Amino acid sequence: MTDQTVSDQATPEVEDGAAVDAAVDDTKPGPESLENEGEIAADYLEELLDIADLDGDIDTYVEGGRAHVSIVTDGDLLVGSDGAVLEALQELARLAVMTETGRRSRLMLDIAGHRDRRRKELETLAKEAIADVKESGEPVRLVPMNPFERKIVHDVVAAAGLVSESEGEEPRRCVVVRPA
Repeated sequence: MTDQTVSDQATPEVEDGAAVDAAVDDTKPGPESLENEGEIAADYLEELLDIADLDGDIDTYVEGGRAHVSIVTDGDLLVGSDGAVLEALQELARLAVMTETGRRSRLMLDIAGHRDRRRKELETLAKEAIADVKESGEPVRLVPMNPFERKIVHDVVAAAGLVSESEGEEPRRCVVVRPA
C-alpha cells in the first residue's frame, strides 16, 4: 500500500479560487446552442403533453440571450394556481436540457400567454408603486413574487430612476421600491 499525496487525490477543478462543478458547464451558450435548448425542451414538453393526453402547440424562439418555449393552449390547467404548474414544468424542461447538454439552462416557458399577461400586470403594479414612492417619499413593499416577477419590477423601477431591492426569504421574498 502506498501513500497518496494530496495532488493524487480526486479534487474538484479550481478556477479563480472557486470550486467548479466539472459535470455542469455554466458557460454562456451561443444562438445555435440556445435554439438547441429550445428544441430539447419542446420535445420533452411535447412528450409530457402526449402522456397527459393534452392539446397544445409548441413554439420556440431565442430572445434576450435565452431560449423561450411557448405552449399555445386554450386552458389554464398547465398554468395552475398562480403559475405553480408552469413553474414546475419550466424546471422539468430545464432539467431535460441540462441532462442532454450538461449545461444549466435559463430557458423560459410560457403557457397560454400567462407570462405575457403577468408581465403587463407587474409593470402596472410597479408603476403604481413608483408613483406612490414619488408622492410620499416613503418606501413601498410589494407582495411576494418569484424571481421572474421580481426581475420585471426591478427593471421598471430602474427605468424610472428609483431604487428597488428584494427582501425576505423564498417563497415570501418581495420587492421594496425606494426613492433614489
